[in-house]
Amino acid sequence: MLPAPSAHKPDYLRILLYILVIGVLLYLGQSLLVPLSFSLLLSFVLYPVCRWLESRKMPRPLAIALALLLVLLAVGGLVLLLVQQFIQFSEEWPSLRGKITGLGDQLSHYLFSRFNLPLRTQALWLERMLLSGVQQLLPLARQLVYSSAVGLVLLILIPFYSALILYYREQFANALFQLFPGTDAAKMKLILRQTINTFYEFIKGMALVYLIVGVLNVAGLLVLGIPHALLFGIVASLLTFIPYVGITLGSLLPITMAWLTYDSVWYPLGVVAVFTLVQYLEANVIFPVAVSYRLQVNTLFMILAIITGGIVWGAAGMILFVPFLAILKLVADQVEGWQPLGRMLGIGTRSDTAGRRKPESH
Repeated sequence: MLPAPSAHKPDYLRILLYILVIGVLLYLGQSLLVPLSFSLLLSFVLYPVCRWLESRKMPRPLAIALALLLVLLAVGGLVLLLVQQFIQFSEEWPSLRGKITGLGDQLSHYLFSRFNLPLRTQALWLERMLLSGVQQLLPLARQLVYSSAVGLVLLILIPFYSALILYYREQFANALFQLFPGTDAAKMKLILRQTINTFYEFIKGMALVYLIVGVLNVAGLLVLGIPHALLFGIVASLLTFIPYVGITLGSLLPITMAWLTYDSVWYPLGVVAVFTLVQYLEANVIFPVAVSYRLQVNTLFMILAIITGGIVWGAAGMILFVPFLAILKLVADQVEGWQPLGRMLGIGTRSDTAGRRKPESH
């Protein structure tokens, strides 16, 4: 018979079982939990704005609507800028198509003169490659249409959920506090306040990362003289939420544009150098300073959270699991017996200073 676990020794088998069960529930419930998590994030970010507007005697429904309108205007402005740049890019397609055709003819003649490969054989190979590409693109196109439809539904659900969370926030908070006795309820108020601040700091930090990376991308492409530097720089900046792979995908279009525009290998290599430098700065300087230090989370565990989020929830998990990790650290700093976990996850525990702060009412 196995001895009972010591009261002072953690039951690692039980902890592992909890992690496994939570992971399965997160994976199976992603259709519900992903939009709800984004809604919580958005409501936590908009809470200070709504509270400020309500303190100015504005009715709560109007304050929530105005806060959501500000978000919609910001996102709409970015989308309009990208659409405008894309339209300008599409206007150059005829000239680009001519350059691509010319490069194809040069390659065809080189294969004929160098390897004695008949033009007829080359045409058959190209036809087979195009047919195979179309067959592979059809499933991707269906998946893209499905993802677009899901994204449109989420764009409607997320603001709706956020509005309801903000409107009934006192009821949700009071119900949560009533689950705990007096001292624990006060601690829960502190954790809730710090959670809201964590989400706010996360959004502010990520916005700063996108802004700095976008400015560096655009500046580097402008120095090289790459057309449509603003479009390529912004797209590559937005793709940085995918670690390492995102900025690589974002560099493909400017590399191609540099090659087609200047007919020289040095300009594409210059684009590669620019994006490599920006990637290095983003991973080792910008992201740790703008996000990791704000959230007080160890960079190693932040990277692990991004990878785990990608496995469980895909791209949405890469975004959401980072603030989830920061909230886990907040809870570990406050719960008795969890402090070692908080020290392991963080770059410096906040329990000493947090305990002296007076909790605010929500």
